[in-house]
Amino acid sequence: MNTIDLTGKVALVTGSSSGIGRAVAIRLAASGAKVAVNYLKNAGDGEETVRTIRTAGGTAELFQADVSKLDQIGALVSAVEAAFGTGIDILVNNAGHLVQRCSNADMTEELYDTIMDVNLKSTVFVTKAALPGMKAKGGGAIVNLSSLAGHDGGGPGASVYAASKGAIVSYSKGLAKELAASGIRVNAVSPGFIGQTAFHATFTSEEGRKATVGRVPLGREGTPDDVAGAVLFLVSDLASYLTGETVEVNGGMFMR
Repeated sequence: MNTIDLTGKVALVTGSSSGIGRAVAIRLAASGAKVAVNYLKNAGDGEETVRTIRTAGGTAELFQADVSKLDQIGALVSAVEAAFGTGIDILVNNAGHLVQRCSNADMTEELYDTIMDVNLKSTVFVTKAALPGMKAKGGGAIVNLSSLAGHDGGGPGASVYAASKGAIVSYSKGLAKELAASGIRVNAVSPGFIGQTAFHATFTSEEGRKATVGRVPLGREGTPDDVAGAVLFLVSDLASYLTGETVEVNGGMFMR
């Protein structure tokens, strides 16, 4: 029987102090990976993620960085490689944010840049920074977090966010072709309505939540661990012949 063993692998999960990122970091560590936990503002939440991993016998270190800023991205990747003494094997570009709901009529250039930077720019340039070390190791796995919004345009005031997440899918396909010869696989995960996250606690009303869950064929909202399971599969050898794909984790709300 095949089992997932990531022993000896170094994984960087951006935006992993809470929610989906935290669940991914914990899952990877439970399978043996040494995990770099990244946070932007909430050090306490980041420390809790690291503490949870270590209590379970795993290995994790905490790193602060704004992954929408190029200088901080370079410093983050360098710090991770120095802390673990080797390049990154697994990169999960999880950091992202709706920022705020805003109609196109009210969209400003500043808000547009902020949304695109935290979602798409961060993914592109964290990947760029990690690639030299990954190529030096002869291969690796990258998973980029998209969203159901990237397929259906999202809810009210989310058009630019949806565009950034749709771009993640296209970027992942192009990058998969670019890096295949280097032994690096690139895939995306597209979550649907995932509860237990700050995203919906901030941007979704209880009425909206109930209405959305009512449209889910599997009859429930997803959990961060549902997404983490898909990420774990994609970075493992079980997915060794899978690249350029987008895995939909939405309980059947969207089927391709």
